[in-house]
Amino acid sequence: MVEEDLRSQAEMRKEEDDGEQRQLKYLEFVQVATIHAMMCFSNLYCYAKDKAGPLKPGVETVEGTVKSVVGPVYDMFHDVPIEVLLYVDRKVEASVTELNRHVPPIIKQASSQAFSAAQSAPEVARAVASEVKRSGVVDTASAYCTEKYNQTVRSTAEKGYRVSSYLPLVPTERIAKVFSGAGAESEPLLTNDNEATVAAH
Repeated sequence: MVEEDLRSQAEMRKEEDDGEQRQLKYLEFVQVATIHAMMCFSNLYCYAKDKAGPLKPGVETVEGTVKSVVGPVYDMFHDVPIEVLLYVDRKVEASVTELNRHVPPIIKQASSQAFSAAQSAPEVARAVASEVKRSGVVDTASAYCTEKYNQTVRSTAEKGYRVSSYLPLVPTERIAKVFSGAGAESEPLLTNDNEATVAAH
């Protein structure tokens, strides 16, 4: 019910906005935050009303009374918050325009350069990542780590730790062959007397 009121109010505002300039330029986030807060409150109210149990008829009676009393007042003043927000938005715009006249061009240029640099940052990050991949830094680090892992597993197995004998070794030669472009033939990855062979895909 409250959601329907909010939706109808939003639709009425959209129709009014078509006729006149009512869009916020700087303070739109305040309007959006208010709408989200109202929606959360209405969802909470509807949930509480549904879970009222035996008090539900009393809640509906009070709701009807409040609507009949507050409804006319709301109809008279429902545009006041948006009008105040529009007024403050116009004042902010005037202040920004005045401030913009006094800011030196070098600062404006630096600001625009910083903004464009921030927008191009993801592209630069992708380029750096591809360069790192192409140069083999990641491959070298992963090869080092897998070799250390294999050495650790072998040495602990030789020392008699039973758990280590169950840990698999990383097939670094086969992985290197796949990444070098030689292609992976369908050959067994693991051969053991008691286990079935697993073919590479």
